[in-house]
Amino acid sequence: MSKLPVHLGAVRGWHRPLLVNVALMYSLALVSAVGMFVDDRLIMEESVWLKPLKFGFAIGTYALTLSWLLTRLTRGRRLAWWLGTVFAVAGTLDVAAVAFAAANGTFSHFNDNTDAIARTVQTTFQFGVMPLLLVTLVVSVLLLIQRTGDRPTNRALRFGLGLAVASMVVAGWLAGSSGPTARTVTDANGQSVSMVGGHGIGDPDGHGMPVTGWSSTGGDLRVPHFFGLHAIHLLLLVTAILALLATRVTWLRDERVRARLVGIAGLGCTGVFAVLAWQAQRGQSLIHPDRQTLVAFAGVVVFTLLATAAVPSRRPNAAA
Repeated sequence: MSKLPVHLGAVRGWHRPLLVNVALMYSLALVSAVGMFVDDRLIMEESVWLKPLKFGFAIGTYALTLSWLLTRLTRGRRLAWWLGTVFAVAGTLDVAAVAFAAANGTFSHFNDNTDAIARTVQTTFQFGVMPLLLVTLVVSVLLLIQRTGDRPTNRALRFGLGLAVASMVVAGWLAGSSGPTARTVTDANGQSVSMVGGHGIGDPDGHGMPVTGWSSTGGDLRVPHFFGLHAIHLLLLVTAILALLATRVTWLRDERVRARLVGIAGLGCTGVFAVLAWQAQRGQSLIHPDRQTLVAFAGVVVFTLLATAAVPSRRPNAAA
């Protein structure tokens, strides 16, 4: 019980505008979850509230991580505070545009109509998307020029933010992934919507998988985007597990050994991200990989396992 105020105090020291963003995003995710049950409107055979739910949860989780990360910087903290504020504002606006379109029963992304709702969403995205990429890129640079913790944590953050930047670059390709040809679809109100671009490659509108909505009939760049954006959470989890195991496994107590293992995990994540992006660009669904894709995934797995197995043999000896 005595430790609770200390933990709460630590959280209060995190980046406040980002914490406000987190609260808003998780609240939206909760409201959207309720909306999926009480609102029967569908877009492309999915609830109109599924997209804001996913965006709210994803941006909220990333903003929470970024809020914690900014407190660990020792240099450029004022710049980092402003960067975090820009991310919080831009992220809130972008997801608000997604929720606004959903509430009106229409498409948010790739909607080329000229009505007031479509124009509002288009303008918001025009000014709100790029700051998310730039903030992540600059924070990554700040992280590269300084240490923000022990070696394993520092390595996890560097790999994680690097992959986050790559995932946002991939997201920038989405608008043109299906080509410039416009097509007409129907929204939840029965209105025709002109769409330019799409998430899918080979099948622009896709035939989505349950929950994720990722295309099951063509390539989908949302797959590497999702993986790259959340790789930082996976790597931080690996770091935490290694730290926990170090209390029982003697050779894991050496910080350099754990850092090597985290580095290998980071390389493995980078390999998976590259294969997912390559698979999507070839117009191939995640759940229908061909032999080339399977060989590439197998190569990443074999490299990761062999590199991990080699770490114990390289660990510093007990005498050292």
